[in-house]
Amino acid sequence: MFSDAYQGRRVFITGHTGFKGSWLAAWLTQLGAVVGGFSDGVPTTPSHFEAMNLGPHLEADLRGDIRDRDSLASSIRHFHPEVVFHLAAQALVRKSYEDPALTFEANALGTLNVLEAVRQCPDVRAVVMITSDKCYRNDEWVWGYRETDHLGGSDPYSASKGCAEIIAHSYFASFFKDGPACATVRAGNVIGGGDWAADRIVPDCARAWAAGQPVQIRSPWATRPWQLVLEPLSGYLWLGARLLLGKNTPFDPQNQAYNFGPAADVNNTVAEMVEALALHWPGFSSQMDTAGQAGMQECTLLKLCCDKALAHLGWKATLDFAETIRYTAEWYHCFHHGQGGKQPQNMLEFSLGQIAAYVNAARQRKQIWA
Repeated sequence: MFSDAYQGRRVFITGHTGFKGSWLAAWLTQLGAVVGGFSDGVPTTPSHFEAMNLGPHLEADLRGDIRDRDSLASSIRHFHPEVVFHLAAQALVRKSYEDPALTFEANALGTLNVLEAVRQCPDVRAVVMITSDKCYRNDEWVWGYRETDHLGGSDPYSASKGCAEIIAHSYFASFFKDGPACATVRAGNVIGGGDWAADRIVPDCARAWAAGQPVQIRSPWATRPWQLVLEPLSGYLWLGARLLLGKNTPFDPQNQAYNFGPAADVNNTVAEMVEALALHWPGFSSQMDTAGQAGMQECTLLKLCCDKALAHLGWKATLDFAETIRYTAEWYHCFHHGQGGKQPQNMLEFSLGQIAAYVNAARQRKQIWA
């Protein structure tokens, strides 16, 4: 996979204990990478990172605040990475209203701190900065946002991600023209097993239904481009491999940002997603209570145009909506009830099994990275 670019490579991940970060770290270990991570603790209880007992499988499992520039720089410098994936962030819209200063510090200044650390580390050859689809100024239009569309956002979370993009591209243009090769990536509405964050619909369903309670949702008719967590991660890994192997020039202003999302026709409402998930949860229906969100602004229509990733990288999403829901439901079912009547000691084997199944599907559908 990925042209064997990660075999034996030292790869550093910020936010490796989070939902996406833990899946990425697990996948990289399977690719033969030497993985180090830097996170401000484990963000939830339970968590995908702890359910897999992933820490002992990493070269370095470091704790620190992304806002602490010296600690972060020291950690990166001592690890000597060749590749850096930056995922650490404050990722919740509601929390961005409750603590906007923290959100801007973590997402904007945290990005700055990573780039400063990279600038001082000559070993780094490739950098992939993960932001969000919410970095775009949302005009509620029906077509997908392209990488050249306006950045920005009304809520603090979206604005902080727009800031992170601007900071990153400033560093790319000012300091990294001759390397390392860098890019930002934008994806959103990622679902899958092991997400336990507050105010996300799939974890809300898992918590409520496991307790025999109806799920409370907000904005049931909002549409989102739902995708399995492994979809954008495959894009991040393929882009990182191409940067590492010199398939992209170190600085090309036309190729420095990429969207990763599902096919254009995959854009289901929150209510549809909940109903589809409930079909895989024996004994529970899609009971919903709408919850008011007074004082909060959140987009109701959001989708990405991923034509650039297809044209420049040959990447496209592998799974359809039903498959995305099935992978997600099966992970939570195994977590709560085991598989084949046997409760696993940890979820690492099952998670790696899902990665293997996803890769097999990608190969059957002629994905070039697989």
